[in-house]
Amino acid sequence: MGQTVESMGFEEIVRAKLRSFLRRIDGYPVKNLYDDVIASVERPLLSLVLEHTGGNQLRAAAILGMNRNTLRKKLEAMGVTARRRRVARR
Repeated sequence: MGQTVESMGFEEIVRAKLRSFLRRIDGYPVKNLYDDVIASVERPLLSLVLEHTGGNQLRAAAILGMNRNTLRKKLEAMGVTARRRRVARR
């Protein structure tokens, strides 16, 4: 019986997806695979962490372990806009 995605670790999931992808592209010319894979992970990672922090770039950068300016540059290069979530004050 195979593992379910829920029971697999992140690295195992990535490994399985990459193995499947490499089988599908076998025989086709492929260039820049490393950059493509990193971009495919980086964009949703940054977007989800920003969403998690309510758009707070300083908190997002701290969670990601990078400088806020580095995060801003990456977001700008990807065309991702960070929208701050307003917190209702009482």
